[in-house]
Amino acid sequence: MISINKVDVKNKIVLIRVDFNVPLDEEHNVIDDTRIKAALPTIIHVLDNGGACVIISHLGRPKQKEHNFSLFHIKSCLEKNLKRDVIFHDDCIGKKAERLSKKLRPGEVLLLENLRFYPQEVDGNLAFSEKLSKHGEIYVNDAFGAAHRAHASTSTIAQFFKVKCLGLLLKKEISAINKITKKGKPPVLAILGGAKISSKITIIENILDKVDNIIIGGGMAYTFIKANGGNIGDSIFEEEYLEYTREISKKAIKKNVKIFLPIDVVIADRFSNDAIRKLSKINEIPLKWMGLDSGPETLSYFKDVILQSKTILWNGPLGVFEFNNFAEGTVALGRYIMEATKKGSFSLVGGGDSVAAVKKYGFDNKVSYVSTGGGAMLECLEGKTLPGIKALM
Repeated sequence: MISINKVDVKNKIVLIRVDFNVPLDEEHNVIDDTRIKAALPTIIHVLDNGGACVIISHLGRPKQKEHNFSLFHIKSCLEKNLKRDVIFHDDCIGKKAERLSKKLRPGEVLLLENLRFYPQEVDGNLAFSEKLSKHGEIYVNDAFGAAHRAHASTSTIAQFFKVKCLGLLLKKEISAINKITKKGKPPVLAILGGAKISSKITIIENILDKVDNIIIGGGMAYTFIKANGGNIGDSIFEEEYLEYTREISKKAIKKNVKIFLPIDVVIADRFSNDAIRKLSKINEIPLKWMGLDSGPETLSYFKDVILQSKTILWNGPLGVFEFNNFAEGTVALGRYIMEATKKGSFSLVGGGDSVAAVKKYGFDNKVSYVSTGGGAMLECLEGKTLPGIKALM
């Protein structure tokens, strides 16, 4: 695979698949432009090197053409970030759209309408992909957040181009994940949190050969504790995965991987920010109480492991950080990772909740890399080759 910075784009029209699936408010203003900013280096590279850009993306999951999901709402935010005018067309295929793209001059940018206004996009339809391909001479995939989907614009389309390449963002994402799974400087630590172990099974299986230590936190931890005979009160757990956690623990021992589980937790009498709180050993939670955050003993225990690690993956919070009264564990975790990063460790944060947490508490610029793709990153960690990447090979 080659990346866009190795391709001559002078006087060429470059079709770039980006991920502008960003949140909008009720007035259709962009609330968080992180993904738009992440795509800028590729767009600017093409423009600065004498090319023109045709930008395609999806927004939301519309079933048909819907004004609320029009990429027109993204136009002003893109112009503000690019510091130049952007041409918008209210369709992504068709003769008029093709004429606009073919008329582009070096330095110009054309933003086309939401790809998902056509069901053929999600279906990976060949004819639809061919129509999209008419918008450029070079195809660039820079949409890591959609690279795990075998859609028309992320996968099928590539076959219609002689020159197809990685965008700079996609290249960075692959490089960051490889630093965990292939080139991680030991000790390598994976921090896995969130509610369910079932959503992380394949990740745990795949990274056992690649890490030295694993911290299990959040709701996942209670399934492990329950499997070991502990009392977890009314805490969340997955009964059908109790035996699986025992097997994982045995596999980890065989592979010399140490699993770290919480020691104490902040428990609540109900699932609410205003619940009564108290501390409990994680294996001694009384009935009608539930664990919602990590306790101070646990955080001290985890801190030592984190600060000794040279490579750190963080996927999933340590508690219900959406409730301020149960956010301390996740905030402390962010601080420890930030401290380790400052000392020279490589840290990768990925997954919707973890990314939301680092942004909420201002850690996003204090870790090595924050992934823009939740599902895509998880599938990479599972050892899968993403359709959007495979199509460029």
